[in-house]
Amino acid sequence: MPLPRPADTLKSKMKTLRVALCQINTVVGDIAGNTEKILASLDAAETEGCDLAVFPELAICGYPPEDLLMKRQFIADCQDALNQLAASTEHCHLIAGFPSPSERPETLPRLESRLYNSAAVCGGGQVISIADKTHLPNYAVFDEHRYFSEGSPAEPVLIHGVKVGVSICEDLWIDGGAISEIVWMGAEMVVNINASPYHIGKWGRRQHLLEKRWKEFEIPFVYVNQVGGQDELVFDGQSVAYSNHGQIIARCPQFREEVQIVEVELAGDYLDSPETEPSAETEQGEKQLLSSGNGAYQMQTVQARVAPLAETMEEIYEALKLGTSDYITKNGFTDVCVGLSGGIDSSLVAAIAADALEPQRVHGVLLPSRYSSGHSISDAESLCANLGIDHYELSIEPAHQAFLDMLAESLEEDDLGITEENLQSRIRGIVLMAFANYSGWLNLTTGNKSESAVGYSTLYGDTAGAFAVIKDVWKRQVYALAEWRNELAETRGETPPIPPYVLTKAPSAELRPDQRDDETLPPYDVLDPILFALVEQDLTPKELKQAGYDTGLVARISKLIDTAEYKRRQNPPGIRITRKAFGKDRRMPITHKYLGAE
Repeated sequence: MPLPRPADTLKSKMKTLRVALCQINTVVGDIAGNTEKILASLDAAETEGCDLAVFPELAICGYPPEDLLMKRQFIADCQDALNQLAASTEHCHLIAGFPSPSERPETLPRLESRLYNSAAVCGGGQVISIADKTHLPNYAVFDEHRYFSEGSPAEPVLIHGVKVGVSICEDLWIDGGAISEIVWMGAEMVVNINASPYHIGKWGRRQHLLEKRWKEFEIPFVYVNQVGGQDELVFDGQSVAYSNHGQIIARCPQFREEVQIVEVELAGDYLDSPETEPSAETEQGEKQLLSSGNGAYQMQTVQARVAPLAETMEEIYEALKLGTSDYITKNGFTDVCVGLSGGIDSSLVAAIAADALEPQRVHGVLLPSRYSSGHSISDAESLCANLGIDHYELSIEPAHQAFLDMLAESLEEDDLGITEENLQSRIRGIVLMAFANYSGWLNLTTGNKSESAVGYSTLYGDTAGAFAVIKDVWKRQVYALAEWRNELAETRGETPPIPPYVLTKAPSAELRPDQRDDETLPPYDVLDPILFALVEQDLTPKELKQAGYDTGLVARISKLIDTAEYKRRQNPPGIRITRKAFGKDRRMPITHKYLGAE
């Protein structure tokens, strides 16, 4: 039975549209799988008596498809999937994103032809309208001018008596742009489909924008965003519906798939006869609905609710969990291994992995050397016990000594210094990759953003691996996340996973006797704010000097950042949680001479 319409809505003379916000997790390139998931959600929405089911941007092919868009067959396969979806629509209309060729729909696109980032409106078994994205983002992680041409705003579509304007992601962000034209053409409600990636504070920016648009036009807005991890990006969902009065009447949770059903009211009488109302004697609350196909997907449908917002540390932790689990599972892996040193970084990565997967799918590897302290081993063992993960312990001393003996004649120095330190890290990388290769595991690296920024890492050593879970997490945030995870365990009556001494001992790579990070780097309370200013705010040493920072220290850190660019180019991908991560967000030349100083 469908979820009931509220009694006051049944009696209302206002126009209403029963809308399913279909916040789904797609896989780039899995056109058949994405189509099946859309059909399962559409079936659920149809069963619930919905008038419209809304799906994310490029939901048919997944986002971002990048250079897959240059394959003609890929575009043709997306067209076939759209036709399949359109043929499956009955009463409930469907809006979903797909890449649309300019030669529509008769011929395949030629290599020189244009593509549009489009939204198809389907109903009654056919495609009834196509809206093209008007404003293409070409900043941060976005590169849409490489693939798409700008379209023009489409006329609103009449869906069960309501004129619905359709827009795509960036169209919402432009003042006086596509949304204004759509409303001017008579839209009574605006649907905006999105593939909007997460970063810290993103919801606040979206909310401000949606409220701004409502104040401009005073009509309902339906905003549907995808959820899930795709390479370095994480999409947080938080699909939302704004009422005719500017109130949030539905909001899906972060980082979780959900089909949420909401009644959207509009001013005025019905333009067509009301459809048959569902029975008043219907089941309340949530329920599972199977697709009418092979039953591979189950879609959760819920009545409209406003999911609570998470505080910052919980939000970041959930983003890291989802990004980790999706990278692993979407790439066909089941298990991971993590090199455990008893330090804060590897402890947090292991905790995230155990939460993202299952403890039995996470394997700790302890690789002590002649310089490892006793508490490093005991802390790592305690971490594994607390998380319920297994572990292996293998001393690197035989390999370490063998390499020193082998190099002794050629490298005449008694104290090899950094060469010996890096040698140990590379031995560990070799052993970890041996475990990964032999067992079919995926090796998670444990470096954080602060270390990556200044090059405090060893190429082919601690950077050797397949996925960098905390690559975009500053060192101070690492500590905050670890403390938050321990506090969460305490609220649940569980043993905090990260041993107390891990949180209080001085950070150290333990590659020489009594080594500490703050012997080489400034304390992280000093370092991280400078790194944030230079990396995420793009300030120069001259500007920081004017702001009162120590000139010599800033110049030194700035040089370390520039020098380490070649290392970062060779690091594995990792989850983006800030507005400017190392990677697509920040494309600095390796070779340059600009210092930004006086």
